[in-house]
Amino acid sequence: MKKINILAALVLATSPVFAQGGRQTSLYDPEVIRIVFTIAVVIIFMVFILLVMKLYLGHRLKNKIMDKGLSENIAASILQTNPQEDRNSNIKWFSLMAGLGAGLLVVYYTQPLGIHSLAIMSFSISASFLGYDLFTRYAKK
Repeated sequence: MKKINILAALVLATSPVFAQGGRQTSLYDPEVIRIVFTIAVVIIFMVFILLVMKLYLGHRLKNKIMDKGLSENIAASILQTNPQEDRNSNIKWFSLMAGLGAGLLVVYYTQPLGIHSLAIMSFSISASFLGYDLFTRYAKK
């Protein structure tokens, strides 16, 4: 939580503020800011739903294991999480966000928006997943 607060403070501190009278100009287009915040809200909402589902299904799995009466060793091996998977999850999200950013950058420079923008975004996201897959294959060797 502290990291999120620090990141938000840094983002807000770097945004330009004009306290002078007269015509106010902004370095950021208001529509771009609105789109970015909309995407951020959708992502936060989706992550929340996925975390709630994961907790709920994990709880159900634990209850079923306890109801079946499996030994503690077997239950611990089933419910055990691997720290390597958490590391790979972080790298997966990094590659996904990097591909998304690269796609948005290419879309920005190839105006006007249209069906080609969707194609650019899909290719950039698929390339980021391909990079993640190649990374995991290389890491296993």
